[in-house]
Amino acid sequence: MNYLSRLNQYKIMWVLVFFDLPTGTAKERKQASLFRKRLIQDGFSMFQFSIYVRHCPSRENAEVHIKRTKSMLPPNGQVAIMQITDKQFGMIEIFDQKKEAERPPIVQQLSLF
Repeated sequence: MNYLSRLNQYKIMWVLVFFDLPTGTAKERKQASLFRKRLIQDGFSMFQFSIYVRHCPSRENAEVHIKRTKSMLPPNGQVAIMQITDKQFGMIEIFDQKKEAERPPIVQQLSLF
């Protein structure tokens, strides 16, 4: 592995959004659904039912998406936002029914300024 490749693994970021939103009423279900739709519109992908992830080319870009996520928080429920490096995300181990599963594909996104 060359130096630039290793360096990029620490500059490229993943933003993870974890949430537990109430769905007891029609209004709460609508708010939870709207939050998920907005995450998807902002480039997040479902990792698990209440965990969405987004690949960001830099820490600064991750901050933009974190700020955007904070601006669309639903009025009720719990939401946690975490950012980790590409290197850390690459060390994830995923299991499906006790069998090791494939890691999610690395997304190649074009960022226009």
